[in-house]
Amino acid sequence: MGKKKIAKVGEGSETESKTPTVSAVSKKKVEVGTLYVQSTYNNTQIILTDAKGNVLATSSSGAIGFKGAKKGTPFAAAKVGEILGAKAATMGMKEVAVVVKGVGSGRESGIRGFISKGINITSIKDVTPVPHNGPKPKKPRRV
Repeated sequence: MGKKKIAKVGEGSETESKTPTVSAVSKKKVEVGTLYVQSTYNNTQIILTDAKGNVLATSSSGAIGFKGAKKGTPFAAAKVGEILGAKAATMGMKEVAVVVKGVGSGRESGIRGFISKGINITSIKDVTPVPHNGPKPKKPRRV
């Protein structure tokens, strides 16, 4: 028989929600920035930076609580965009340039979720890597 654990009031009752909260007052005031959207088949990551490239906020589908195949959906990407849009709005951001990378289904919906918070987009640039010829294919199998 082991010792019985006695729970004290106020101790060990940490209940944290999965969705991150947006602080009411932001310390940094940035008006122009860059939004990097990386969309794969399995996940969507969005990073918000200032004009110099310093990261201000970041989020992904997995970070807000989606698991498995749901992380790669457009709905999850839209939720990530809305969260970062709210963070950008608290920083006083007015306009962003968007850089999109990847072939996933969350490319466009992540940007649409970000726009829904009232921030203007100056440009959208696609930097998805495209192979010119790719690696040499495997030799045919001999049976």
